[in-house]
Amino acid sequence: MASKLQKLTLFYDGACPLCQAEILFLSGRNEANLLDFIDINSERYDPQAVGVSCEQALAAMYGQYADGTLIHGVTVFPEAYQRANLPLLAWIFSRPALQPILKVGYQFFANNRHGISRIFGPSALRLVKSRVQKVAV
Repeated sequence: MASKLQKLTLFYDGACPLCQAEILFLSGRNEANLLDFIDINSERYDPQAVGVSCEQALAAMYGQYADGTLIHGVTVFPEAYQRANLPLLAWIFSRPALQPILKVGYQFFANNRHGISRIFGPSALRLVKSRVQKVAV
C-alpha cells in the first residue's frame, strides 16, 4: 500500500523543539522514503515556489504532495503518520468525529507552540533522540 502513496513534504518550524522532535520521530520511521522535511527557517524553503508565505507556514503545519497539492492543519498529520507506518495514529487523526477537537487543539498549539515548547520541547527532543540512537545501534 505504501508504494501507492505520493511522497509528502512537510514544512515545519525548526526553531520549535517540539516540532523538531516530531520531525525527528517521523524521519526515523521514514523507511519507505515517502516523507521529506523542510525547515521553513532554512534556505531550502522557498515561499514563492510552495505558494505559502513564512507567516502562513508558521500559523499552521503545511504539507505538499509530489504532485504539488497542498494540505494544511490537522489534515497533514494522518497523511504523515500513514507514510511513517503509524496506522493507529493515522486512523485516530483521520476520524471525522474527532476533527473539531483536533482542529481546536492544533490551533491552540500552533498559536502557542514556542511557549509550550519551552516547557516540554527539550525533554521531548531528548527522548526522541535517545530512541532514534537506540534504534540506530
